[in-house]
Amino acid sequence: MTTVEELYANAPVAAANARGKPLRKIRPRKGWIGVDVREMWRFRDLLWSLVIRDIKLRYKQTALGVSWVVLQPLVAAGIFSFVFGKLASMPVDKTTDGRPIPYFLFSFASLVGWQLFANSVNKISGILVGNSAMVSKVYFPRLMLPISGTIGCAADALVAFAMLVVMQLWQGIGFGPQAFLIPFMALPFVAISLGIGMWSSALCVQYRDVGVILPVALQFLMYASPVAYTANVVDKYPLIHYLYYLNPMAALLGAWRWSVLSTPFPPMWAFCYAMIMSFLALLAGTMVFRRMERTFADVI
Repeated sequence: MTTVEELYANAPVAAANARGKPLRKIRPRKGWIGVDVREMWRFRDLLWSLVIRDIKLRYKQTALGVSWVVLQPLVAAGIFSFVFGKLASMPVDKTTDGRPIPYFLFSFASLVGWQLFANSVNKISGILVGNSAMVSKVYFPRLMLPISGTIGCAADALVAFAMLVVMQLWQGIGFGPQAFLIPFMALPFVAISLGIGMWSSALCVQYRDVGVILPVALQFLMYASPVAYTANVVDKYPLIHYLYYLNPMAALLGAWRWSVLSTPFPPMWAFCYAMIMSFLALLAGTMVFRRMERTFADVI
């Protein structure tokens, strides 16, 4: 005898057979899935809504508001100036015409580029878990979430960069002709942070340990990158010099300071390697994110 449960289970099949049409079953696509640019464009209004919401919530009910964007690198630059500049007497780069750069300005300029990278990675890594209600209940291109996080962090970096311009003019260090390349030098920071962020956010859905380990790893990476010191300190060690530039952030930070402070440009081979690694990280992060995207709503 047929039970009620069996009747309900066989109802769609019976209805399809009665109409003489095959039953359509919807299954997730297999293999690697590309980015649907047209679909992303249709949801562009959602992207800007996510960016505005993120910026408002970040500084809501804070006494200093957006001032924190400038205060964080200012405090860090002050600490670096005391520890590395005064106590350790670490050398810093000079401008291409030989003018010395104050240590505080040197470290603040480095922190503007570094925080664009680090803040974006930290923000994107937890953005799926932080928006779990949207991911599990509403359909939209999931790539909108990491992209919105990157745009929000880029807006913060733009405010910090405005402070850097004021500091440079105050110190009498102007911009050279390479200043027109400043947006171009910021692109690899965005690319590598978005790539690593998408990879870590996809993993964080299943393994929340990633959100705990990642900030610690970024802290170690900061001291392994020329943020508070110049990369020239390793030039006297030939083997270490080449190993040091295997970290893409070493050449990217050097090129960033070159475009802003007119310091010497990093080795061309290291810069080309860093650019390739940045966009390979973006490509790999996008592929991993799209591959795991089909399981987000079920696991999160």
